[in-house]
Amino acid sequence: MFKTHSLSFAYYQGREFWFPDIQLKKGENLLILGESGIGKTTLLHLMAGLLKPNSGKIELMGTVLNELSLAKLDHFRGRHIGLIFQRPHIIQNLSLSENLALIQYLVGKPQNKNQIKAILDNLGIGHQLHKKPRQLSQGEQQRATIALALINRPQLILADEPTSSLDDKNCTKVANLLKEQASATNAQLIVISHDQRLKDQFQNTLTL
Repeated sequence: MFKTHSLSFAYYQGREFWFPDIQLKKGENLLILGESGIGKTTLLHLMAGLLKPNSGKIELMGTVLNELSLAKLDHFRGRHIGLIFQRPHIIQNLSLSENLALIQYLVGKPQNKNQIKAILDNLGIGHQLHKKPRQLSQGEQQRATIALALINRPQLILADEPTSSLDDKNCTKVANLLKEQASATNAQLIVISHDQRLKDQFQNTLTL
């Protein structure tokens, strides 16, 4: 289970944000909608443990993230949380397979070539296994970003504005892809967006 309770955060000499409580069981999805400046990305960074709240707590699988040391938090996040950012975060000098193998290595898992090939095949880019990111199309890079987030089979998948630059057809395709991949591992999926088109894709919606 994933849950947040009484979360607040304030930037230095800046606006303070208070966020509603969230509770998700395994396999459940949530769309969080809000306009720019409302604190969507701040909330995502809190849930991922990239920011520490001023008050409240974030709990995943019985572990309170904001009570962990930095080293333990990094290790826990690498194993249990998959992050999908709006822009691809891929090492340009490594091939797609090498990028995924690095993610496995960083959390102490052995390189699993079969798993790497399987996840890329599921995302429709298995044929690009040995290509470098700059050799991929924009859509392929986006799928590669999803693969990076999912390679360690996380319990929680957090996606930040995954459809903001897409047309209607590809918006629906990416939303379905995220839900399918989360369902395959019974993970909890939270998508944060200002894209109102996604309301038709998710049963559970929270508006900030």
